[in-house]
Parts: sequence; C-alpha cells; structure tokens
Amino acid sequence: MFSGRKSKQNSRRRNAQIDTLVGRGTVLRGDIHFKDGLHIDGVVVGNVIAEGEGSMLTMSEHGRIEGEVRVRCIVLNGEVQGDVHALEHIELAPQARVTGNVYYTLIEMAMGAEVNGNLLHQNESAETETDELATDKT
Repeated sequence: MFSGRKSKQNSRRRNAQIDTLVGRGTVLRGDIHFKDGLHIDGVVVGNVIAEGEGSMLTMSEHGRIEGEVRVRCIVLNGEVQGDVHALEHIELAPQARVTGNVYYTLIEMAMGAEVNGNLLHQNESAETETDELATDKT
C-alpha cells in the first residue's frame, strides 16, 4: 500500500543530480534560484529557492543558510536560520539545526537534529497553493 510512494521518492532522491555546489570556504550573499540539485558546504546569506519539480537541496554539517528555504526535497545536516518549506520531503540529519518553522509533507528526523520553531504539516492542497504563490512572485 505504501511501498509505491516510498520507492518513487527514494528513487527520485537517489537520481537527484547535483548541478551546483557552494563550497566550504564560500560565503554567498543574495538569493539562489536553482533547478535540479544544489549542495551547500559554505554559507548562503539569502533565500534558497528551487524552480524545478525534481529539485533537491543537500547541505553538509559545514553548511549554513541565513534566509528562507523553499525546495521540493531537502536533506539537511547543517544550520538554517529561517523558515524551511519542504514541498515534498525533508530529512533532518543528526547535526541539522533549524531556527525557524519547518513546513513539510513528509519528514524524517534523526536523533540529535534540532528545530527551534514549529513543525507544520502541509497536505497536498497546501503544497499546490504554495507552488502557485512561488510562481506568482517570479
């Protein structure tokens, strides 16, 4: 019953291609709009917004974002200071630190991960409305 959905998501995460990398010694000031995959080892001072259906953000334990995050699938092991909108799936690894609200459809949270804010579940209709709002802003 549940295996179809889970295998589809797992295959999407395994097939995510990292097109953009913010390296460990890098501090980027400004918003990032990306498609496909983004990996952050450095610091982003600004919003991180995905503009593709297969979008995925991964962040190592060295990464930090100071701003809002709006991505379909996210694997966090670093620090985010701002709200996180995971439109499909979020995985909070052991060293993940979020100071802000986390909006999610599906969530995985490892022991040691920390959220200083609210965990707010979104259903499919809220996800569609969020996608339409993001499209209207651009």
